[in-house]
Parts: sequence; structure tokens; C-alpha cells
Amino acid sequence: MLTIDPDDILHEEHATVLDIGCGSGRHLTAVLARPGARVIGLDLCRDDLKKAAERICIHEAFGWEVSGRWLLAQANGCFLPVATKAVDAVILSEVLEHVPDDAGLLQEVNRVLKPGGFLGVSVPRFFPEWICWRLSRAYRTTPGGHIRIYPRKRLLSLLRQAGFQPFGCSYAHSLHVPFWWLKCLVGIEKDNHPLVQIYNRFLTWDMMQKPRLTTWLERLLNPVLGKSLVVYCRK
Repeated sequence: MLTIDPDDILHEEHATVLDIGCGSGRHLTAVLARPGARVIGLDLCRDDLKKAAERICIHEAFGWEVSGRWLLAQANGCFLPVATKAVDAVILSEVLEHVPDDAGLLQEVNRVLKPGGFLGVSVPRFFPEWICWRLSRAYRTTPGGHIRIYPRKRLLSLLRQAGFQPFGCSYAHSLHVPFWWLKCLVGIEKDNHPLVQIYNRFLTWDMMQKPRLTTWLERLLNPVLGKSLVVYCRK
């Protein structure tokens, strides 16, 4: 499940890409399919980094497209262990809403990104996220969770202040919105609730099979109900 499209931030071969908050590596593996790409994945969670490494190794073992080189490291995005003007593109997917100093993080991204480099950012969209906050106190108070909601104008202003020029906005994952509303209604910790399990199986099937009907339906609903706001920028 990709939120940020690598094609919108990679405009040359042999690019060096930094994925901040890479999680289990869903964007890493997509970038590694590009010819000669070099990817650095950073995350605070060691377990997620292990999952990312396992994901890449599985792709390599089965001969799936992994043509680039990769490196994973445990690091804080506000103190990037990367040289100044060293990377061609940065992925920042579903990270800013977790970070107390979001402006400081974006300044670090500006520092490591080459002039003219590209940044792909995604955050939870205001309306679906606002509903989650109203439905469940636990959703917004769980340690490590979301600490703010970004209106579109606020995010664009924050990016411009950090030295980036937005050139494209879109929305993604509308079919995931009912799942999170449902979890907030029954309790975010109740993964074994029958309705949650049924909808989770549906989402898994949809992501794996990519049927035309649900692909078309999600594209239709994304502008009005997309869970993620995606912004593409250039330094």
C-alpha cells in the first residue's frame, strides 16, 4: 500500500532517497525497484526496521524487482545522520503528525536535500482524522500516536516556511477511512472484534488482488474521503 508515488519524486536514475519513518518498508521496496536507486531507511522503532529488512530480503530471495542498494538505521528524524545536500529525494509518509517539532524536522529535511531535490509528504486528512478524534479519546492519547491534525492550508504553509515549493496535492486510501472509524467506535485496542476482523480481511484482499471495481471506487472516493493528504514539493 503506497501513499507516496515514487514516480512523483524520482526523476532520474541512480537517485539517493531518504525514507524518514520508513516503518516496515512499504515505500523502500517500491523505490528499490527503480534502476540503480540507493535508499536509506530511518526509523525510531527497531522492530519495524527488522520487518523492513525482512521485506527487502524476501523480495530479493524471490527475484522480485530490487535493483538498488539499501541501508537501514535507527535514528531520530529531527537529528538526521546524513550529510548536508546528500540526497535527491525524501519520503515523509505519515510522520509529521507524530513529531512535536514538525518545523524542526522539515528544516532537517531541507538540510540534507540537494537543491532542486524532491520531497513527498503525507499526513492524515483533516476531516477523517477529526472524526477519529471525536469518536475515541484513546485514539488521540495513546503514547506514540497522533498529536495534531493538519488542515491543508496549514501543511502547505509549513512546507513553504521550511523552504519547499509544493507543486501537487492528492488524497489516498478512502477505503481505509471506515476501518478506522469502526476501530474508534468499538475500541482501538479490540483488533479481535468480528467487524474489525471482517473489514481488515477485506482491505487485505483489496490490497493484494487490486480488483478493478474497488480500485475504481477508491479513486472516485479519494477526493472527498481520502484518509491521507499527499503533497509533493521541490526544494
